[in-house]
Amino acid sequence: MVSVLNTVDTGHEDMIHDAEMDYYGLRLATCSSDNSVKIYDIRNGTQTLKADLKGHFGPVWQVAWAHPKFGNLLASCSYDRKVIIWKEGPEWTKLYEYSGHDSSVNSVAWAPHEYGLMLACGSSDGSVSILYNSSDGSWEAKKYPNAHTIGCNAVSWCPASAPNSAFDPLAASRQTQPVKRLVTGGCDNLVKIWKEDGDRWIEEKKLESHSDWVRDVAWAPSIGLPRSTIASCSQDRRVIIWTSDDNITWNPTVLHLFDDVIWNVSWSLTGNILAVSGGDNKVSLWRENIEGQWVCVSDVTKGQGQMTGSEQRAL
Repeated sequence: MVSVLNTVDTGHEDMIHDAEMDYYGLRLATCSSDNSVKIYDIRNGTQTLKADLKGHFGPVWQVAWAHPKFGNLLASCSYDRKVIIWKEGPEWTKLYEYSGHDSSVNSVAWAPHEYGLMLACGSSDGSVSILYNSSDGSWEAKKYPNAHTIGCNAVSWCPASAPNSAFDPLAASRQTQPVKRLVTGGCDNLVKIWKEDGDRWIEEKKLESHSDWVRDVAWAPSIGLPRSTIASCSQDRRVIIWTSDDNITWNPTVLHLFDDVIWNVSWSLTGNILAVSGGDNKVSLWRENIEGQWVCVSDVTKGQGQMTGSEQRAL
């Protein structure tokens, strides 16, 4: 059973939409409908406000920490159609602002650090943007319209290591440059997989099983596992686990039909436990047993309205 080890009084003046720990689990970033992003030092069970970032002019939906090899960087996205990348120096400051979307930006995700400093963004304008940091420190953006009809709600990157590479050293040695992939979910009820093809991104696969808007997608860490795994959740109250041995043919398994809309899915660092949260105000943890069946191993009711759909990302 999951137990709550610590609670953080964020001081936000409106609903919290996301809460993300950094790579080392020492800091927590939160974002809210009060248009702000806050960063807390949470080591030793204490909480200290380190930054209150004001740069958005609408609800901030999501935050994402970059890998620490690039320094302390945090991305945020908002209803104001902007993506902001913040950098810590003596003070937290705005490093880059991207305003190329025509509607709310709903999701941001950093690529695996092996690919360099890259950020994927999904927007209600239906497009997906990829932001690249160049060696000279400048940023380049490539926008792909009509990625999802009506809108894109979520983006998640494929791990840098390919399936089977840990079991086939020769294959691993031949794969000098792994194919970059990411998965998106949208208001067209679709999960889509994209791959980099030269200097552009193309749609590689369209996964159709959901009957309502897909609210979140999460590509599981590989850590040498012989297959790729993606979780998706939807307003149809289902979580679907997609598996593939080659990243081409994908097999869906319905994890569970829940009692309410499911907003978020998130994998553990080892990729074997999936956290699910939704409109029932609960976070449940799921694991695949040796028979290949997904079972709930724990659930916890979130407290007093301060914990929201994305809170399980900080677990």
